[in-house]
Amino acid sequence: MKIKATLLTPETPIIKIQIGDKYYPKSILTEENINIENKDSEKITSRHLITEGLVLIDTQMYYSSAKTVIFEIDEESVVMNFIYSSNVETHIDQLESERYSKENTHNIFYTNNFKATFTIPAFTQSNYLSIILSKEFYYNIINEDWQLHEKFSRNILNKQSSYLTLKYLPFTPAIQWVTHEIKSCTRKGALKRIYIESKIKELLIHQLEAIFAKPSTTEKIDEEDYNKLLEAKKILDNDYRNTPTLPELSRLISLNEFKLKKGFKACFGTTVRSYIIKLRMEHAKELFQNKKATVSEAAYKCGYKDVSHFSAAFKSYYGFSPQKFKINTDIIQFWLIGFSLFW
Repeated sequence: MKIKATLLTPETPIIKIQIGDKYYPKSILTEENINIENKDSEKITSRHLITEGLVLIDTQMYYSSAKTVIFEIDEESVVMNFIYSSNVETHIDQLESERYSKENTHNIFYTNNFKATFTIPAFTQSNYLSIILSKEFYYNIINEDWQLHEKFSRNILNKQSSYLTLKYLPFTPAIQWVTHEIKSCTRKGALKRIYIESKIKELLIHQLEAIFAKPSTTEKIDEEDYNKLLEAKKILDNDYRNTPTLPELSRLISLNEFKLKKGFKACFGTTVRSYIIKLRMEHAKELFQNKKATVSEAAYKCGYKDVSHFSAAFKSYYGFSPQKFKINTDIIQFWLIGFSLFW
């Protein structure tokens, strides 16, 4: 499988990767990083995790004038796609895609000889995370359980390019968290391969759940309200320490409280309050795992003025106290260090 991305005018290779399309669970996972900058503050950074049958690409781009990128894959592949930026104009051969990207949305597609053109607007930070799987690799992670998506499966068997769902869907909190874990992975060697593959499987589960858990016909939301709900979610994502009250959030997005509460639950599968708690708890977990924060520090950084309220919320969310979680995390980290030194 050959994967390449080229920036036009002037023609500049960004990505050029070649891998086998077989699934080898013991193959080495390698990493490469691309950094391209020029005097106009234009910048491309791209991180690639590569092994047989799998390429994970995390790319950020910023340009002072609109640019066009050609992206190609020369074999059959299944792509788990995560878009973090809006207004990128998109054209994909053999696939009917939405003309402009929407921020924080995802989809899965199958393609045979993929070729796409992306026009990136000026002064916009664009970011894509794409997990490209050979057909054999994909077969293995779903155990060829075609009942998960019968129509999509038939298209794969017939070599007919298609999306798993017609429209890109908004990220769920679970998808946001797992993509964050993948992006911030610092493990090395065999542990890294095991970890990344397990996270890809977990991410696929969350994508399938999000795609098939659609709102009922009585909960359909028009495009204008949907965009306002996305804006509400973005406000919470950007600052979940100091979140507005429900009336304040309603005013910020110009949508009445009833529509905000009902629409948020229909679109994202959770209430506004529960979503804020989830964001805070996931951040607390990250602080304990990566930065070894104290309980008081974590409480403050997650927006709690009272440590006891934070501890109660953490225990309610995870089933055990933050103190116990910290102890277990320290034990696991000690075990992993010993394991990596042994190997």
